[in-house]
Amino acid sequence: MSRTALVLGAGIGGIVAAETLRKLLPASDRVIAVDRAGQHFFPPSLLWLMVGERSPEEFSRPLDRLLRRGIEFRQGSVTRIDPVQREVEIDGQTLRADALVTALGAEYAPETIPGLAEAGLCIYTMEGATAIRDALARFSGGRIVVLTAAPQYKCPAAPYETALLVDSYLRKRGLREKAEIEFFAAEPRPMFVAGPELGAAVRGMVEARGIAYHPEHQVKEVDPANRRISFANGASAEYDLLLYVPPHRAPAVVRDAGLTNESGWVSVDRNTLQTQFDNVFALGDITTIPLKMGRPLPKAGVFAHGQAEVVAHNIAHAWTGKGAPRQFAGEGMCFIETGGGRAGIGKGNFYAEPTPQVEMRGPNRFWHMGKILYEKHWLYRRF
Repeated sequence: MSRTALVLGAGIGGIVAAETLRKLLPASDRVIAVDRAGQHFFPPSLLWLMVGERSPEEFSRPLDRLLRRGIEFRQGSVTRIDPVQREVEIDGQTLRADALVTALGAEYAPETIPGLAEAGLCIYTMEGATAIRDALARFSGGRIVVLTAAPQYKCPAAPYETALLVDSYLRKRGLREKAEIEFFAAEPRPMFVAGPELGAAVRGMVEARGIAYHPEHQVKEVDPANRRISFANGASAEYDLLLYVPPHRAPAVVRDAGLTNESGWVSVDRNTLQTQFDNVFALGDITTIPLKMGRPLPKAGVFAHGQAEVVAHNIAHAWTGKGAPRQFAGEGMCFIETGGGRAGIGKGNFYAEPTPQVEMRGPNRFWHMGKILYEKHWLYRRF
């Protein structure tokens, strides 16, 4: 009997899930991947694009190359999800699955903060990173503000890496003395869930570069005409160039399907990524997994990768009887680019109780080379 596994989203988690399923399942079973985009890009490389060290073509690949691996790829927008029937509508066409994996990621919502989208450039999109590259190339001096618009967002290190890489870029061009760089964070400290020691280390790296760090500054609105940011605590700041992390939310189609809980994200079993619906799984940025310390598991590609492998192996085991069930253990790591050809790495167990156990190594050239090799491996291995 032929079965169908349907994977919604072709980011890091979706691709790993689809490719692992295809590897483990018999050829008679279908594996279908769906994404509204025709191109996949490796998200960590956006940081290098911002400072002119990559072009978009260097870390983008056509998703129809998945066909080479026996995965059916459908480009289109998911317009309806019925988790009870495991039915999905893609641009008017209905598909039914025996197992449904939702990896649609977080949707960016800068419009929820008045003036933010008009005033600044988003560091998490290809368009935003390209615009930042062009803006930095034109920059001759002034005040640069890096802003996190909400306390929880994906890739927790990315905005801090952005500030450090911008600093390094300006030093290389001899412009650092003509620039002020300020970081306004909605969160109490960098990478909050990773613990106070790692947070202090990252804050120390930022402030050592002369970057002013302002925690617990929740942005209220931005005035693009006067280049002024207003915060909920009554503070304000002016800028010449604003780089921001936008608020995140689950896509409307996921919310409308009844998959989300009161947090606005999809609740899953922390070990298996199973939702409340039979044979419906969710992984990556779209999920919420509460931790003992009171915050959810961070949204990061490394977790999506690990979760995808667990989901794929468990579906394959259920269908074929081969292998053994797996559980996601909360292990994760992330590179932290600091500029000047150096990077650090944060690594540990985020399911540890009462608090995650994470340690920082570096920064040094070794970990920077590690990130470069990982980028190359990802693009070569997956495409």
